[in-house]
Amino acid sequence: MSRSLDPASIRGRIVVADDGSDHADRAVRWAAEQASLEHRGLAVVSVGDKASKLADEAVAAARLLHPDLSVTGAALSGDPRQVLIDASTQAYMLVVGSRGRGAVRSMLLGSVSATVSAHAACPVVVCRPSTVGDAHAGVVVGADATLESLPVIEFAYRQASLRDYSLTVLHSFWDAAAAVAQYHEARGKQAAWPELEDLRASLSESVAGLAEKYPDVPVTLTLKHGFADEALSPRHVGWDMIVVGRHPMTSLSRLLTGSIATSVIERAHATVVVVPQEPRSS
Repeated sequence: MSRSLDPASIRGRIVVADDGSDHADRAVRWAAEQASLEHRGLAVVSVGDKASKLADEAVAAARLLHPDLSVTGAALSGDPRQVLIDASTQAYMLVVGSRGRGAVRSMLLGSVSATVSAHAACPVVVCRPSTVGDAHAGVVVGADATLESLPVIEFAYRQASLRDYSLTVLHSFWDAAAAVAQYHEARGKQAAWPELEDLRASLSESVAGLAEKYPDVPVTLTLKHGFADEALSPRHVGWDMIVVGRHPMTSLSRLLTGSIATSVIERAHATVVVVPQEPRSS
């Protein structure tokens, strides 16, 4: 059991945070399955006084689930948020658990998911509790129809392919005329919606080439009027995974998309993945 986080020991691995809670157990199970699907190593990180015991138990649980998996563990001290953000510079992916609504009972999984997903250098998976029964709607990814969102969409394609899920590529938009039409339709009246052909064309362009790369993934392109966080995490849809991008800290759009990602994490009844995006080219 390592007492320090050697960058070489986690490079290219999936790193999962464990604090001994039920939420962490869920994250360890998800991370072990993902590492097996991706043919990557797994590193368990625990922080605090009982970190060594917890990490040992999580490593043993992961090996029991997937005996052929390469698993390492690290028991560390310090702020768990900073530990994981530092690890993200070398990790392929970070995985954390998340409680449902209610009081914070876990130092490691309380505010950690929001902080780490906002600052990590690699994709962050937040394993939320599921309360939608046995419904499986596959993967949904938020697309803003820009070149910068292409890696986010491709990430979602890959996850759908690995897990044999369908994929919904969703672009949410806000339009005053559409808002009026939506208002009238909700009251049983006929309404004229604005032309959306340009948006549909942009959405189609944003996935160009990926259908050929992932021919096994059934894909639906969807335009939805409203706010992105509400469109991506409706309570009545049993998504298996929600993928959302995160712009760089330096941009105004980062402030907006950062809050969207956090809102999705808080609302979702599914696994949420926050994928960092490259700076927008000038």
